[in-house]
Amino acid sequence: MALIVYNTLTRKKEPFEPVTPGRVGIYLCGPTVYKPSHIGHAVGPIIFDAIKRYLVHCGYKVTWVVNITDVDDKLIVEAAKQNTTTMKLAEKVTRDYLAAMATLHVDGIDIMPKASEHIADIIAIIQRLVDRGAAYPSNGDVYFDVTKDADYGKLSNRRLDDQEGQRDLQSGEKRNPGDFALWKAAKHEEPEEVKFDSPWGKGRPGWHIECSAMAMRYLGETFDIHGGGLDLVFPHHENEVAQSESATDKPFAKYWLHNGLTRFNTKKVAKSDADPEMQAALVKMTLHNLLAVYPGELIRFFVLSTHYRRPIEYSEAEIESKRKGLDTFYRLFERVERLCGQTPYIDAPPPKASAGAEIQSRILLSAREQHAAAFTQSMDDDFNTAGAIAALFELATAINRFIEEQKLESGGGDAGKQDAHWATAHLVGLGRLIGLFLEPPSKRIAADDGVADKAMKVLIQVRQHLRKKKDFESADLIRNLLSEQKITLEDRPDGTLWRAE
Repeated sequence: MALIVYNTLTRKKEPFEPVTPGRVGIYLCGPTVYKPSHIGHAVGPIIFDAIKRYLVHCGYKVTWVVNITDVDDKLIVEAAKQNTTTMKLAEKVTRDYLAAMATLHVDGIDIMPKASEHIADIIAIIQRLVDRGAAYPSNGDVYFDVTKDADYGKLSNRRLDDQEGQRDLQSGEKRNPGDFALWKAAKHEEPEEVKFDSPWGKGRPGWHIECSAMAMRYLGETFDIHGGGLDLVFPHHENEVAQSESATDKPFAKYWLHNGLTRFNTKKVAKSDADPEMQAALVKMTLHNLLAVYPGELIRFFVLSTHYRRPIEYSEAEIESKRKGLDTFYRLFERVERLCGQTPYIDAPPPKASAGAEIQSRILLSAREQHAAAFTQSMDDDFNTAGAIAALFELATAINRFIEEQKLESGGGDAGKQDAHWATAHLVGLGRLIGLFLEPPSKRIAADDGVADKAMKVLIQVRQHLRKKKDFESADLIRNLLSEQKITLEDRPDGTLWRAE
């Protein structure tokens, strides 16, 4: 079927038809770099990285922009607390964020503009709004007049008076309670580095106008996809639509895609983010700390295992559950490598290559075609990565069944082994369409010149000796003690393998 996407603007699924045939522009709201990013800040980039990969596979030329908000009230406050400058703090947090993105294989971002480097673009749009009567200066501030936008609220389906209470400063006089700041007059106590010259005096831009300016700067006045978390629909994205379309008289983004929020499943529900327990939990869940414990591919797999519009339930138990699922694929890859003497990672063909031409077994070829079609069908239905991963599991099950039915581990034919290899290589190729299986999983225990492996082989031999003597209690004790240390033994016809989690 043709690709369809759910559009927040129309509240329904629609056929995906880019503004310019063959080309796709995507803008995703990036981080405000005042504190270390946590797992919730990785969700959007992982999802949209998978979306870009799939769109490229479908033949589109994609430009993906993710902004950095480095001019913001929260940044000013946090820099003062840390006795540093806003720019130094922003640079430090940005570096950590980019390092995390690399570990998560978020490789597809084409442009990462910073708000501080686009002040001229921002001022130009504000001036255009003032000239059109859609905005007005007030004591050094400049506000957007929401009453001048006839369809204000069309994205969020909210009323004008719901606009009150957002994060914009309100130092000047506003005509309407829902008017929001495009430009904020500088205060005497604020650092000079966040005071920019403008026709209305020194100050800095509001949050919403920053994204409009950067999106239009790199993608044009009308582009294809605007993404972000569900919490940004109002007021941030609503205000982006209002100010952008009032400035250009053109549609801003054709499709609005919003990912569900991350729910932190702590032992005790904190009353707010300021609650000490929640603060401690968020520190533990910063990307820096998480990626010191869990492989990047596991975090990516965890995120993509849920449809992007649904909330993600984060807990250590959920991560461990997904680890077991990911290990299903790793065990298959290791199994096939043992059988064939070559890793499926190297030979993974592009999924559009003559599908399964190398596979001779009609049973295995049929399974490959069936589950590859299910993968594509899921991705074509609003980028359903959870459904796509389910199709990968089904294909892995079919390959394992083939290996067992053909008794490939206790002999079997070379043709059957090659079929298993190529089917697994095709599975790897499909996974790469959403950024999985890009490289073999890293060893989780240091090689120590092979000492760890040699020690494990001795333990395995001792356990085998005990089993031959029918001392199953002692043999099971070895397995259980190793399991407590996150080391798994896997008994197979061709021997026992060990794996560190």
